[in-house]
Amino acid sequence: MNLILLRQQDHWPSASVVELADQRAEHIRTVLRASCGDRLRVGLLGGHQGVALIEAIDSRHVRLKVSLDEAPPPRHRFDLVLALPRPKMLRRILRTVAEFGVSHLHLINSARVEKSFWQTPLLKPAHVAEALHAGMERARDTVAPQVHLHQRFRPFVEDELTTLCAGRPCWITDQGSPLALASAPGGPAVVMVGPEGGFVPFEIELACAVVAQRVHLGERTLSVDTALTATLALGA
Repeated sequence: MNLILLRQQDHWPSASVVELADQRAEHIRTVLRASCGDRLRVGLLGGHQGVALIEAIDSRHVRLKVSLDEAPPPRHRFDLVLALPRPKMLRRILRTVAEFGVSHLHLINSARVEKSFWQTPLLKPAHVAEALHAGMERARDTVAPQVHLHQRFRPFVEDELTTLCAGRPCWITDQGSPLALASAPGGPAVVMVGPEGGFVPFEIELACAVVAQRVHLGERTLSVDTALTATLALGA
């Protein structure tokens, strides 16, 4: 952890003192090897961040005096629409999205998304939050991306995509596009990234008929997690 993420539901004996007795306390003891008088980077989930002074530490508890006077880092300029990836990739992708500071991640269905993917326990809110928080702690962020699930492709594109874009450009990744995302105009945008094998032609045509424009990420065929990281790096 590069930042200890605090929560409103933690034990706060006062407005500026918090006591931890879970894996965060264990991390402070065994990984950071901190002791009384040391200072740590901390942040309040959904709020500001700053530093904390260790007032007391033992085998079970860590008591921190907290000062939160720094705003969270700025958000990424892209919102993402991503075809639901394989469960083995999902946790890593959620962590990556959080590390880059994405505001909204829309996980959607696609012709190449297997129905069984939607049944993974990793989509349960608690597991999603756990993966996001891991990325936030690594990147020193306190604002979690909002994750939205859409299990029907056509209604999402026809009924929601234009409103979601709110006047911003919408780029859909397609290896056959003549325009590279790296050459697309800057500024806030929505980027649609397909599943392994990409969006099928019907999906690209429908999205483009509504609001999207085709872009490519390069000549190489990329895995979903690599394509996602490349997209976010181009927009950083």
